[in-house]
Amino acid sequence: MRNKIAAITDHTLLKPEATESDIRQLIDTAVRLGAYSICISPSLLPVSVPDSLKIATVVGFPSGAMKAEIKTAETARAVADGADEIDMVINLALALTGQFDALEAEIRAVRSACPGKVLKVILETAVLDDETIIAACRAAEAAGADFVKTSTGFHPAGGATVHAVKLMADTVGGRLGVKASGGIRTGADALAMIEAGATRLGLSATAKIVEEA
Repeated sequence: MRNKIAAITDHTLLKPEATESDIRQLIDTAVRLGAYSICISPSLLPVSVPDSLKIATVVGFPSGAMKAEIKTAETARAVADGADEIDMVINLALALTGQFDALEAEIRAVRSACPGKVLKVILETAVLDDETIIAACRAAEAAGADFVKTSTGFHPAGGATVHAVKLMADTVGGRLGVKASGGIRTGADALAMIEAGATRLGLSATAKIVEEA
C-alpha cells in the first residue's frame, strides 16, 4: 500500500519561503519514495529531475482571484519552463455567484495555454456547498480539464474532506481524475481519500504518510 500511495502522490512544497536548496531536497525525497511528481511554485522553475518524476506547478495560486489572461500567461510561462502538469485555482467568486459559463471559459483559456499537458482544476471545496462543487466539476470537465482538485491547502476554510472527494468522484464518473490535497497528514487520511475516489494525492508530509501506510 505504501508504494501505491507514493505512486499517485504529488510531493508538494508551496511555502513562499521555499528555496532552490529546499527543492533539491524535495526532489531527492520524491525519487527515494517513488512519488509521481513534485509540485512547486512557478518561480522555482525550471528544475532538473529524473525521467521517472513529473513536474507540477500552480497557477493563480493561492487565491484564484486573477484575470483569466494572467492565469493563461502564467500557464504558458510554466510550460515553457518545463512544467508537465498545471494546478490552477479557479476564480471562486464565479463559482459562488453561479457564473459557471464564465468559470468554464476561464478554465478553457488556461487549457489552451497547456496543450498536451495535464490540467488540474482546484475548486477550494471547503468554501463551496455540494451543488456548487458539482457544477464546478461539470464546468471543469466541459472545459477540457484532466483532474478536479479539492484544495490549495492555504484557505482558512480547510482542505480536503472524504465527503468532497466522493462527491467529486461521483460527479466526474472516472472521466477525470480527482486530486485530494490540503490537510492530509496521516496514512489513515490518505487511505480514506483513496477509498472515497481520489486518484491523485497532494502531500507535503509524504515520507511520514507513506511510512504510516
